Amino acid sequence: MPALYRTHRPLTFDQVVGQQHVVRTLKNAIELDRVAHAYLFAGPRGTGKTSMAKILAKSINCVHGPTVTPCLECESCRSIHDATSIDVIEMDAASNRGIDDMREIRDRVAMRPAQGRRKVYIIDEAHMLTKEASNAVLKTLEEPPDHVVFVLCTTEMQAMLPTIRSRCQRFSFFRPTVSELTEVLQRISAAESIQLDGAATQLIARAAAGSFRDGVSTLDQLATATAGNVTAADVRQLLGSADEQTLLQAFDLIAAGDAAGSLRLIDEQADSGVDLASLTTALVGHARALFLTQQLGDPPAELGLTADEQERLRDQAERVTPTTVHRFIDLLRATLDEIREGADPRLPLELAFVRTCRPQTELSVEALAQRLERLEAGAPTAPAAPAPPARPAASPPAAPEPAAVAPTAKPAEVEPEPAEPAPPPPPPAPAAAAGGSEQRWADVVVPEIQRRNAPLHSLIGFVNVVSWDESELVLGLPKARGAFRPMIDSEANRTLIGEVAGQATGGAPPRVRVVVDTNGSAAGEPPPAQTDEPDALSEDEVVSRLKEEFNAMEETR
Repeated sequence: MPALYRTHRPLTFDQVVGQQHVVRTLKNAIELDRVAHAYLFAGPRGTGKTSMAKILAKSINCVHGPTVTPCLECESCRSIHDATSIDVIEMDAASNRGIDDMREIRDRVAMRPAQGRRKVYIIDEAHMLTKEASNAVLKTLEEPPDHVVFVLCTTEMQAMLPTIRSRCQRFSFFRPTVSELTEVLQRISAAESIQLDGAATQLIARAAAGSFRDGVSTLDQLATATAGNVTAADVRQLLGSADEQTLLQAFDLIAAGDAAGSLRLIDEQADSGVDLASLTTALVGHARALFLTQQLGDPPAELGLTADEQERLRDQAERVTPTTVHRFIDLLRATLDEIREGADPRLPLELAFVRTCRPQTELSVEALAQRLERLEAGAPTAPAAPAPPARPAASPPAAPEPAAVAPTAKPAEVEPEPAEPAPPPPPPAPAAAAGGSEQRWADVVVPEIQRRNAPLHSLIGFVNVVSWDESELVLGLPKARGAFRPMIDSEANRTLIGEVAGQATGGAPPRVRVVVDTNGSAAGEPPPAQTDEPDALSEDEVVSRLKEEFNAMEETR
């Protein structure tokens, strides 16, 4: 049984869907008897180039012609349709690309047609001809006999020699729209008694990616697999593609900054048999739909969405920031490039989700722009996760503890003791103003310094931010760690810290100053509320500590 795309290929100009600029020009040429000696049909695969060439040959050689409506019943029309006509020669330039093949054509064009009015040479994949073969046919292509018409079909116009292009009338074949593909699929399903619901038709049309032949071939395979009753679930199972609900859920997770949920979603799709490469392509398509909706205000008609799908897309376009969409598209494109090179799609796809959901994990300009846009839009930000570690730093609530001790020690001398913690409130004022600075320091600056200078990172673990503005960054060391100040305060370290701080704020590097903060404490350290000096260790205790810390052994003489 012949394939559906062969059985239902257009037989006349009126049956052609799309490519109206080509149809109109060829019809006029036939009616006005101005058929050119050479045509060049260029366009993506499956857009009807060879079918158009055969229709032209029928129109020229039909017994009732030349006519724009060939009868399809005469011997000439039937033989051209069956590829048995001796006057219409179809060649595949991919397998007949040498100079000898072109010389054979050049020697035979002088022979007049046996039955029809003109001999028609249809050369598919014409860009595969070698340079020598193309040059060999140049003269014949430029001045063929009156009874010869050349039709060159190619998917790569730019690969054709300029000398070939200049000798032909060129036509560009465009990819059909989803609505045009849907029209063809519905027409074929009705003719073949295939039950095809609307959702399945849309999925097949979108998966065809602008190729009539791919869409009809998919329909043919589905009709065989389902005994003529095709549903949307059957299409997804065959193509290994995710449904629209999964795509919407994926972008909802991105809008919420839920990296863990995104990883679980990818895991679920992989376990259910979804092809992750196809899922990546579908995510790019959905991200493009969001991008167009954000830029145009409404989903474009070319997407072929239902009213419900359009409403859901508008809602999601308002919740996902444009910068996030742009960045995710770039990351998905990089993922597709890795997939084409043979990489496993799972890890690149997971990284794309995590980097989009957690822009604070890197210092690229795109990540910083995404974070700023989230803050401006009031959207939930991923940096909220590290907030719990910041609470211990604000441990001045430990101050009430001395007050709790006060009732037990009732002497009047307890009154001055609460006065001693009174001075600390002024210093925390800058730190309170720099609450966001502390978080930015911990989430952005410290990880980048760890990547670029590990020794410096081990020192700044004791540092807290005293103040941070556009011109100056003041870092404080607790008094107990004051010995580290000269090492941190070197010119090279200050330059590095200033450079990273400037990247974090998107401005110029601020001047860095390191001070010993007698009142503050570094993140992760207990506040200096314990003022009692530890008792001096005895000699035996020192020896015991040395044994424990350094696994030492006491030498006996």
